[in-house]
Amino acid sequence: MDVQITGSWNFPTRIIAGPGRIAELAAACKTYGLTKPLLVTDHGLAKTDLIAGIVERVRTAGIPVGVFSDVKTNPTEANLLAGVQAFKSGGHDGVIAVGGGSALDVGKCVAFMAPQSRPVWDFEDVGDWWTRANTDGIAPIVAVPTTAGTGSEVGRAGVITREDTHEKKIIFHPLMMPKIAIEDPELAVGLPPFLTMATGMDALSHCFEAYCVKAFHPLADGIALEGIKIVDSYLPRAVENGRDLEARAYMFAAASMGATAFQKGLGAIHSVSHPVGARYDTHHGLTNGVVFPYVLVCNRSAIADKIPHIARALNLPKHDFDAVLSWILALRKKLGVPHTLAELGVKETDVKTIAADAVKDPTAGANPRQLTEAEFETLTLAAIRGDLGT
Repeated sequence: MDVQITGSWNFPTRIIAGPGRIAELAAACKTYGLTKPLLVTDHGLAKTDLIAGIVERVRTAGIPVGVFSDVKTNPTEANLLAGVQAFKSGGHDGVIAVGGGSALDVGKCVAFMAPQSRPVWDFEDVGDWWTRANTDGIAPIVAVPTTAGTGSEVGRAGVITREDTHEKKIIFHPLMMPKIAIEDPELAVGLPPFLTMATGMDALSHCFEAYCVKAFHPLADGIALEGIKIVDSYLPRAVENGRDLEARAYMFAAASMGATAFQKGLGAIHSVSHPVGARYDTHHGLTNGVVFPYVLVCNRSAIADKIPHIARALNLPKHDFDAVLSWILALRKKLGVPHTLAELGVKETDVKTIAADAVKDPTAGANPRQLTEAEFETLTLAAIRGDLGT
C-alpha cells in the first residue's frame, strides 16, 4: 500500500484567549498548584510595565513571585542553568513563562530541568531519550505569550543553543507542556512591526512545513491549512497596526495552530535556520522567512500533491506551484522580509558548516524529500545568493 494510514496523535494544552484574559493569571496559578512561581522572561521585557503589571497582579492575589530574565534571543545552556539556579534558590514550585519563544522555551526547560541530575543535552528530541528524565518534581508551567510565532505555549519542547558546538538542540519531554496558555492580544499591542513580522513568519513556516510533511495526520493537516490562511489574512494587518486586537488575536491562534500542526514534523526551512541562528544569532522567525522560498523550490517535486490544497486555502487565482511561490515572495516583500541570507550577514565561507549541521538537525528527517549534505550546501548557497533557479 503506497498511501500511509498509520499515525499517533496528541493535541495540546488548555488555552484561554481574548482581550483582558491576563486577569485570570492568578486563578490559573492557584488551579494548577503554583504557590510560589518563578516568572521567566527576557531581559528586554523585564524592564517594561507589562511585566511589572503582571507581577503586581499575581502578588496582589497573595502569590509571592520571583522574576528571572537572563534570557537571550537565542537562549543558551548558560541561560538555562542560571534559571534553574534561580528556581531552586528561590524555593519556587512552578513557572510563569512570559514573552516570546525564547522566554517560553527557557521557562519550560527550567521547570523540566529543576529535578534532573543529567545534563540537558541528554534529553534532546532523539528517539526515546525523553524517558531518561526524572519526572518527580517537574514543575507546572503557565505560559503567557506576548508574540505570535513559535507556539511554544502549547508545545512539549524547547530550543536551547549549545555554544560549544554552535548547535541548536530541541529538548523534549511530554511534561514540558504548559498546563494552560493565556493568549491575551492586548499583551502584544506594544510589539514593534519588525518583531511582529518576524514572529509571524515563524508561525507561517510552522503551518506550511507541517502540512507538507509526508505523515498521516489529517487533524494536523486541517489545522495547518487554516493557520496558513489566517497568517495570510492577519499578519499584514498586525504589522500595519499593532493595536488591531482582532489581528493580534488571530495571530496568537495561528502560532498555537502551527505548534499543534508540527507534531507531524517540520523540514528544511528549520534545518537551515537552526544552524544559521546558532552561528549568527539571527532572529529565528526572520531566518525562516528568508529561507522559506528556497526550500519551497528545493522541495517542489516532493510537494506537488500539497500545492493545490494550499493554493485553494489562500484563494489564489491559479492552483499551481508558481502561484504559491509568487504568493510567498509577494507576502515577504510586503512585510519587509529580507530576500537573502547574505542580508542577515551569513557568509558563503560557512556554507559547508551550516550544511553539516542542517543534515543532522532533527527537523531534516521530516522534510518531504531527504536531502544530502551536498544538497543542503546547494540550498544554503542559493539562499545566500538569492538564487531561486527560476
